[in-house]
Amino acid sequence: MTLAKIIIAAAILGIVIQIVPYGHAHQNPPVTSEPAWDSPETRTLFFRTCRDCHSNETVWPWYSNVAPVSWLVTSDVNEGREHLNVSEWDRTEEHHGDEAAEMVEKDEMPLWFYLPLHPEARLSPADKKRLIQGLERTFGSEHHDH
Repeated sequence: MTLAKIIIAAAILGIVIQIVPYGHAHQNPPVTSEPAWDSPETRTLFFRTCRDCHSNETVWPWYSNVAPVSWLVTSDVNEGREHLNVSEWDRTEEHHGDEAAEMVEKDEMPLWFYLPLHPEARLSPADKKRLIQGLERTFGSEHHDH
């Protein structure tokens, strides 16, 4: 196959995958209940850093409309909301809020690939410390001293 044929085949594939129905809904269900935040600052830091995957107030960027990236974004948001959703705090299942501070402290959240396209989610060391403390006061903590 020549390079030209490979490029044409890739372009056709790129166009065809846009018709896959997954990843285009971009639903933001209604906010039904939020946790009792320890302070407005904690809520602000959380929404600046974690809102897109852990609330029903996701800001869907332009690239979330282009497959296959749309598939990844939708999957990450669905998984994030399932694990911790501060917009549906009245759900009966477990929220996992007690894991939030530890995930931020260990730099497991926000996800590394989220940060380059969302510079507002980068926290200064001081903001990170305040967010961790606020999350611990709001949700409790899984930390166990040995």
